[in-house]
Amino acid sequence: MRSVRLAMCMGGVVLCLGALVAGAQVSGWPIERPPQPLAARDIAFPPYEVRTLANGMQVVAVLQHEQPAVSMRLMVRAGAAQDPAGKTGVASLAAMLLDQGTTTRTAEQIADQIDTIGGALGTGSGADLTFVNAIAMNDSFGPVMELLADVARNPVFAAEEIDRQKQQVESSLQVSGDDPDYVASVVFDRLVYGFHPYGLPESGTPETLARITRDDLQAYHRRYFVPNNAILAVVGDVTSEEAFATAERVFGRWLRADVPAVAPIEPPPSTRRIVIIDKPDAVQTEIRVGMLAIPRKHPDYLAWNLAAKILGGEGANRLYNVLRSERGLTYGASAETEARKQAGDIVAETDTRTETTGEVLRLMLEEFTRLQAQRPYERELSGAQAYLAGSFPLTIETPDDIATEVLNVLFYELPVAEIGTFPKRVQAVTPDDILRVAQRYVLPDRLSIVLVGNASGFVRQLRAAGFTQFDVIPIGDLDLMSASLRRETPRMQPGSARP
Repeated sequence: MRSVRLAMCMGGVVLCLGALVAGAQVSGWPIERPPQPLAARDIAFPPYEVRTLANGMQVVAVLQHEQPAVSMRLMVRAGAAQDPAGKTGVASLAAMLLDQGTTTRTAEQIADQIDTIGGALGTGSGADLTFVNAIAMNDSFGPVMELLADVARNPVFAAEEIDRQKQQVESSLQVSGDDPDYVASVVFDRLVYGFHPYGLPESGTPETLARITRDDLQAYHRRYFVPNNAILAVVGDVTSEEAFATAERVFGRWLRADVPAVAPIEPPPSTRRIVIIDKPDAVQTEIRVGMLAIPRKHPDYLAWNLAAKILGGEGANRLYNVLRSERGLTYGASAETEARKQAGDIVAETDTRTETTGEVLRLMLEEFTRLQAQRPYERELSGAQAYLAGSFPLTIETPDDIATEVLNVLFYELPVAEIGTFPKRVQAVTPDDILRVAQRYVLPDRLSIVLVGNASGFVRQLRAAGFTQFDVIPIGDLDLMSASLRRETPRMQPGSARP
């Protein structure tokens, strides 16, 4: 045995000597540095024109002739924020039903027509808006615009379709209710926004869906789907005159109407609250940390967005560096700012093993504090700027992309000209700007925190890390519509006996 070990050692010496000789032989080889990145090119936003029809409908035409296609996007300024009290999910359900039959076409006829043309049509909604999108080759522009208008203006809301869509939503909610990622996100929104519409699930809950009637859907559509509450973007291989003439022909007879004034609802002030959703079978903990922030139209938005990128976005990401690269506590970590019409928030998220939950949470809070207290390095800011400015051309690559960008700025009442100046405005932000917005909007002692996982495996860690005040809610007892987030009558656990 000893002789074998000696032979192995001698072999190792020979290998080492061979490596040294080989190293000596190649030491004179030329060494080249990686090529430098190409200089950024100036990106010109395509020509555009905005007009308002006599009925108050805004129409924007953007000319882009690189592809023989036209994208049409109709946006209505109403979404989940306009849901009736106690009937969360009306806007979402109405959007799902728009293309499921109109007063002149069945759902099958709608699908057959768009398929025959070789185009695409879709509907959807968000917190503040509802949309109908279509895309087709330029020779089908007129017929597809007519189909889009029919879907938006004349939904039939058939009883059998309402029931079918409700069942699909309820099934989806049942599956999502056991998904830690989904649960962490909806509970976080509820903590940050309280009972503001932004804090409630846009698709509703089984209880609120059961209350929604056909009359509710019709009333919502009648109230908000009017031309003076809508924006239409036509982008692609058409002329301005063709775009506006078609919009006038298809939508010109749509009658304007008074739109209910939106009564601003102030979200509750940010405050420290830790909520643990106990899921005993979980082996990882989903973590959300964040707070209330600013709306999209706020003049600080661009600097604030870059601050979020430095904390946990592309091009910088302190959270990833600390949690993943340095400590190996997670596979990924990120932070982003969600800016909406009335308010916004910042949220940092990650997941980690149950046994490292307390450490990860402590480190995340330290990074929020560092963002608020210290001026960022030039390298961090330049990385975030390079990502935002460098990826900008991809956001206006196709007619559909351009339509999205245009509608966003019009919806938030920003100048369309800002789209083309975006890269320059990004590069103009300074480290002092980042520190200023971080000091103003980051409040480390008022962060909302959500943990979804096996509570028994990490509660002691939290106390050891100084987190002593928290609520523990079994996942089966979670109720987003309750002030306490708990069901009034807790669900029976499998195998338990009723007292």
